[in-house]
Amino acid sequence: MARSLALACLMAAIAASALSAQDLDAKTQAIASRLRCPVCQNESVADSPSELSRQMRTLIRTKLQAGESPDQIIAYFVAKYGQWILLEPPRRGILWLVWVGPFVALGAGVAVAMKFLRRVTRPARTMRPDH
Repeated sequence: MARSLALACLMAAIAASALSAQDLDAKTQAIASRLRCPVCQNESVADSPSELSRQMRTLIRTKLQAGESPDQIIAYFVAKYGQWILLEPPRRGILWLVWVGPFVALGAGVAVAMKFLRRVTRPARTMRPDH
């Protein structure tokens, strides 16, 4: 009976370890997907096959195991590489233009197109003779 209880506890510990490894992998992937690969530049660290990205993923995993939060890890990479390392620019200061600019341009384009279409499709006025 004691053997089966010990075996059950051992199996539960192995299952918990596998689950935490999967959770750690998911967190590593989530953080790596927010960072730009310094080598590829148009890919995230999560998607890049470069050696540097592999090293960065390993560092992210190590920092997570050490108990650092995702925000602390992101801050570490920003301190090392600058804001450029972020795939998604922060929504503050002048960088709001990056987020708002396309919608303003789209709205202006739609307004210009509507004005043009109204002018083109408006029926032509005929001249009336004066009586």
